[in-house]
Amino acid sequence: MPDVPEATRERIESDPFCATLGIEVVDLAPGRARTELRVTEELLNFHGTPHGGAVYSLADAAFAAASNSRGETALALETNISYLDAVETGETLTATAEETHLAGRTAEYEVEVTDEKEDRIATFRGRVYRPE
Repeated sequence: MPDVPEATRERIESDPFCATLGIEVVDLAPGRARTELRVTEELLNFHGTPHGGAVYSLADAAFAAASNSRGETALALETNISYLDAVETGETLTATAEETHLAGRTAEYEVEVTDEKEDRIATFRGRVYRPE
């Protein structure tokens, strides 16, 4: 399987929004990606649990990285997320994106967000369009 083009890897890893939140791309291959985020006080909601937007952003970052990993522009068509559980401050969350369907100009990805014990805390699904 071919590797991710270096220019593509650098572009994905330098995402300013991810840098702001503290999301890191820890694995990248054609059609798949893994991102991580340490839950800090700044990422909590008023219940004292990780804000859904932070968890969504982690999953979305893995989705974006996986769908753009071949060097072709991929634009989100639709996404959804199901929140299953919450975690404590200080835990590191991992989002693993896998390409589940690729046909012509569209593709589908499933992203599993897990805690440090590898328990699933959210499931994300997204579809992209490749205009090129």
